[in-house]
Amino acid sequence: MNQFDKKSQAWSALFSEPMSDLVKRYTSSVFFDKRLWQADIAGSLAHAEMLAAQNIIAAADHDSIKQGMAQITREIESGTFEWKLDLEDVHLNIEARLTQLVGDAGKRLHTGRSRNDQVATDVRLWLRGEIDLILELLVELQKALVDIAEKNVEVILPGFTHLQVAQPVSFGHHMLAYVEMFARDAARMADVRKRVNFLPLGAAALAGTSYPLDRERVAVTLAMVDEQGKPCVCQNSLDAVSDRDFAIEFTAAASLAMVHISRMSEELILWMSQNFGFIHIPDRFTTGSSIMPQKKNPDVPELARGKTGRVVGHLMGLITLMKGQPLAYNKDNQEDKEPLFDTVDTLKDTLRIFAEMVGGITVKAEAMESAALRGYATATDLADYMVKKGLPFRDAHEAVAHAVKAAISHNVDLSELPLQVLQGFNPKIEKDVYECLSLRGSLNARNILGGTAPGQVRMQIARHRARLG
Repeated sequence: MNQFDKKSQAWSALFSEPMSDLVKRYTSSVFFDKRLWQADIAGSLAHAEMLAAQNIIAAADHDSIKQGMAQITREIESGTFEWKLDLEDVHLNIEARLTQLVGDAGKRLHTGRSRNDQVATDVRLWLRGEIDLILELLVELQKALVDIAEKNVEVILPGFTHLQVAQPVSFGHHMLAYVEMFARDAARMADVRKRVNFLPLGAAALAGTSYPLDRERVAVTLAMVDEQGKPCVCQNSLDAVSDRDFAIEFTAAASLAMVHISRMSEELILWMSQNFGFIHIPDRFTTGSSIMPQKKNPDVPELARGKTGRVVGHLMGLITLMKGQPLAYNKDNQEDKEPLFDTVDTLKDTLRIFAEMVGGITVKAEAMESAALRGYATATDLADYMVKKGLPFRDAHEAVAHAVKAAISHNVDLSELPLQVLQGFNPKIEKDVYECLSLRGSLNARNILGGTAPGQVRMQIARHRARLG
């Protein structure tokens, strides 16, 4: 019987009894870590190539390993590969099949390495590829937001603080706020990628190895290099096999991205409600009620808001996982994969669906402008007007408060108060005050870098288009 046909395949000679079925199920990871198979094979091929170059294994063994891995790749891609619980994880499943296919050459592959540095390498390679996909998805979402911003630069939205009408803003300007958030998310992801892209392989179990491995060669083969092409190799063997900072960092960056999506979701939910009526979301992103036929529920943004808590929970889980571990590798670290995998899946799915959903939003400009008129959104503009007429700001603030009170008592907007009434709050007020009291005038007045004036918004749109390509 081949040694890999037993659960104790990698350490069988030491043990006097087989592992129980309950423990097999409890300790096995193959049915979730098998998604690392491509990274595992890539790492093994790079390791084998280096072993041959260093004359640690024969060239013929290297050729056999390459042929066996090609066959395994075909089997996994076609769905015919048999994943075995008894073989515990993705690494031993692939190694066992390789040994079946190529014999002793397969047994020589593990020379100079441990599953400790192997899994650390696999996770880093896999996560690097996922980050690259996430960066592309972040670009697509930003482009969708820039598109809707450009179409609605002149649309006036009530800007809110404390969920109360504060000042009028361009709807396009509001959408660009989320572009800024997702741009920061992309920058964080790119920065995390630099630290993900380090090679642990060669650290072996924890202390390195006595074989003359060329770790830098493996790093170059796996494209684990910096911007100048210099190999990025973990410099301490203990840290190399036990470090999961990169997974925590990634999950933190993913959590922030999901928080930004959640904030946008909250606004979309409010805006499409009957109480606001600012936007329409395509029916394919909503569901109905099983009992109330009139309902159209914003399930996608609501679920994204809920999934944010799950991703943030994964971050807390990973931090807690690592906080009590002594050096070096411990079995605890098997628990890093499911939260990491789920975080990646959740973020990718959410980014994909939001890019499509944002592109389908219909803006109800009249409803937005009407809401802005109901909230005395130009009160600050009246205060600024008085300041320009020579009144100290705090005095202007007090005078406008009285003006708003008067408008409320007459159930009118500030712009609808007669000139003589306004002059009662400040005799320097003249007829030109009505320009600053209009929503459009208020919008145009904020013509400053980062401001909501349409000209400034268009400049920001051009900047983002140039950046996003």
